Formats: sequence, structure tokens, C-alpha cells
Amino acid sequence: MTESLPHWYLLGAGNMGTLAAWYLTRAGHAVSVVTNSPTPPRHKQLIFSDQNASLTLPCVSPAQLPDTIAYLLVASKTPYTEAALRRVSGHLNSTTQVLRFQNGMGALDGRLPPGTNVLEAITTSAVKGQSPQHTIVAENTTWLGGLSQPPEWLAGLQRHWPDLRWEADIRFVQWKKLVANAVINPLTALHDVPNGALVDDPALQQAARALCAEADTLLTTLDSSWPGNSFSAVLQVARATAGNTSSMRADRQRGAITEIEAINGWLLRQAQRHGMDLPTHRRLIEALTPT
Repeated sequence: MTESLPHWYLLGAGNMGTLAAWYLTRAGHAVSVVTNSPTPPRHKQLIFSDQNASLTLPCVSPAQLPDTIAYLLVASKTPYTEAALRRVSGHLNSTTQVLRFQNGMGALDGRLPPGTNVLEAITTSAVKGQSPQHTIVAENTTWLGGLSQPPEWLAGLQRHWPDLRWEADIRFVQWKKLVANAVINPLTALHDVPNGALVDDPALQQAARALCAEADTLLTTLDSSWPGNSFSAVLQVARATAGNTSSMRADRQRGAITEIEAINGWLLRQAQRHGMDLPTHRRLIEALTPT
């Protein structure tokens, strides 16, 4: 008998949460958005290079949740993780499968029942929210990993999620994305410039080089096989996304809390545990943290 496909409960129906929900529903998974109170279904149009698609997701309040949530998709912005998890408090246990689709690292640390399995999702796909109802998608590679074996439903999902890959040891994929975010996001947010400014502006390029050097020193301390050379990789990302506004710049423009604590802050916390300092990252955190 074939096991039924997961029913995911989604925390964070923003751009990335909606994109993940689109692929999951195409593969036959059910997805419900968990809201603080009963609300009408969420509608969003996704604009791909080869098609336009509409997605409607049902919403449920905490009172409507099952006793135990078997599958939880966490895609909330990292500063709001704790508030989002309060909606599902009492409905999680060690059997819950959590898929984390967030920037940075460490947002779920200490916030889940002991023994909970967490699947990590890392993507280079770009999602541009043009309005609350319209999202432009640039599809690239997405990795899932963090468990010793891929889940049974992964093969079916890969048929509907372009370039979705499995990576059992996902740390280096996470770290590579983290360093790119730790350089491009805060520099573009602080100076209010698009990503390509890191390629064109010598002063920003110098700052990027210093941030990469500090990150590489730390990550090599954490794992001596870390390949380093992050500056070249970051410049490649900045060049490929030259006209884009980083998520941190967009957050700062609208006066929202940024995700710097889950990005540069994670690097700084790891450094402190090893008796190290990352002064360039620390100054960026100070500059972008409201007083």
C-alpha cells in the first residue's frame, strides 16, 4: 500500500514559503498556512519564465490544527521565528518532520522538541515580490539535506521542483550561501545599493574582501576541509544578481527588522565560542541593529 503524501503546515507564506508550497502542491502534497486567526484562503500569482501560475492555499488557525503536526514547513523571516512557532505550540513532538526554508542558520536552535528531525533547504532561486499578489520567480538550484537518508517523498517532489538536489551533509552548501548573504546583504542594505555595486565600487569590494577573509578563517577553524576562496564566489553571485535588491536592503527600506542576527550573527557567535573575533562582521551588525 502506498503511503499518503505529506500534509504540510506552513509558517511564513511570504515569497519563499509560497514558492516551496507551489512545488509541493504540484507534487501532490497538501499545504495549509497557519495563521493567528481564521482568514480567507491565500491567493498569489507566480510569474515564471515560461508560465504564469496561480496558487491558492487554505489557512488554518491554531484552534484548527491536528493534535500532532506530522510535517511542518518553516519559512518565516528569521526574526519572527519564535512568534511563528507559538502558533503551533503543543502540536509538535519528536516525530514531527520539519523543513526549514529560511535564510541564515540557527533560527530553530533550542525551539523544537528534543529529537526533532530538521530538513534544511538551501536555494539560489530568486523571488521578487512585485505586490502581495504577484511574485516573479527565477528558478535555480535548491538543495535539501541534513538527514542521513532522503525522505521517501523526495523522488516524487524532484519531478516537479526544477533542479532539486539531495545533499546528506549540507553544511558546506549552507556555509557557501551564508557567506554570500553575510557579505552582499548587509553591505547593500547599509549603503542602499543593488547587488552589482559590490562589483563596481572599489570601496565596497574591499569591504567584501575583508568580510570573506574573516568568514573563511572561522569556517576553516570549524572544518579544516573548508575550501575557502569565498571572495571569488561572492563576486560571482553579486555579478549574476547585479540588478537585484537584496532581501536585507528591502527589509531596511521598509523599516523592517533584518535577518542579520541569523546570518552575520551566527558567524560571530561561532567565532566567540572559539575565542575569535570577526571585527568587520561585528561592525556591520552594530550598524544595522536598531538601538
